[in-house]
Amino acid sequence: MTSTHAPLWLPAADALALMQVRPQTLYASVSRGRIRAKPDAADPRRSLYHRDDVQRVAARTRGRRSSETVASEAIQWGEPVLASGVSTVAEGRLLYRGQDACELAAHATLEEAAGVLWDSAAPGFVSRAHTKALAPATASAPKNTLPLQAGLVALASRAATDLPTRGRSRAVLQAEAAEVIGTLADALLGPAPSRTSSLPMPMHLRIASAWRRPRAADDLRRALVLLADHELNASTFAARVTASTGASVAACLLTGLSTLTGPLHGGAAAAVQALMRNATAIGTDAAVREWLAHDRPLAAFGHPLYANGDARCNALLANVELPASFAELRDVGERLLGEAVNIDFALAALAAVHKLPAGAPLTLFALARTVGWTAHVLEQQATGQLIRPRARYTGPAAPGPAAPAVSAAPPRAPLRRASSSRG
Repeated sequence: MTSTHAPLWLPAADALALMQVRPQTLYASVSRGRIRAKPDAADPRRSLYHRDDVQRVAARTRGRRSSETVASEAIQWGEPVLASGVSTVAEGRLLYRGQDACELAAHATLEEAAGVLWDSAAPGFVSRAHTKALAPATASAPKNTLPLQAGLVALASRAATDLPTRGRSRAVLQAEAAEVIGTLADALLGPAPSRTSSLPMPMHLRIASAWRRPRAADDLRRALVLLADHELNASTFAARVTASTGASVAACLLTGLSTLTGPLHGGAAAAVQALMRNATAIGTDAAVREWLAHDRPLAAFGHPLYANGDARCNALLANVELPASFAELRDVGERLLGEAVNIDFALAALAAVHKLPAGAPLTLFALARTVGWTAHVLEQQATGQLIRPRARYTGPAAPGPAAPAVSAAPPRAPLRRASSSRG
């Protein structure tokens, strides 16, 4: 593990020494997005290069790499492992089928973002309370169940009964996905309120109504669009693997949601909230230093795909007035780490500004990302291919072939036959 005291950003001379290449090769790696760079605050004419990126590229270029090594590195923030036309991060921008997600978030709803990502008309996410002919009713979770638990139960119930995706048309699967997302929304938020209109309530308004935060509606809308997809992140890749088997839409979304619950993925905002509670108790500077002293990365800062800061964070916070405590955390963290705040910081700040319920960041993440998971499920289903990578075995070697047995002299025949026994 790299020492936390080593500088995170390296001058060109140090980067070139690690890579043992010419400057042109370093600049090419930066232009291709393999190495993050930023201006040197002491001399803006020069650039600094991210240490971890430099070390990874240096390791990859030492000698000839086997196909196994290349494939292994691709899994860990390397080259794309699957072809996809859904979304990408390029030159610091998040693109949904070529459209800038941050520009889309300025005006679009989650439903409209789904129309872009699904490459179809904007769907309505159907609540079971407002439809007559749906899949078998989902099992209800016990009373006092947390929203996340209820969501997992609801998806698991549908996954056990819904039809596989294989062999079914894209239009049918899109309609079913809208129903499944509605099922999850029912579980996480409660049944949708009764309306005189036959059209489903937009997701951001439904969330604002369920949480009784009408003034938060536009910020919730913006967050949902920004979180809808993020190319092949862990939960999306997991959902695609499930989709490649032909499993139902509900099973694919259940896989994605299960993966999202991990603290290194959708649960990262909860770590930011925990850090803020500690900062309130002992002071921001002390809290950040204590966190780093225990060798815990700050979830609120940096992102491997954004050299100049997480574009989603900037777009989400554009219309949010940061509380003083969050502004102080941002300033202290950026000074000590040299990294800008990211989307997990923004979600935690949004929850604090609007006094949203506990677990709100994960709920927003889950409801938004179902749209992206569905887009990838549809794309994977269309290929008809099973995702089945090979393992690079690192366990103990198999035992060698057994040595041939040495023949022994046949025993002498007994003087008399022994009585047989069936015992």
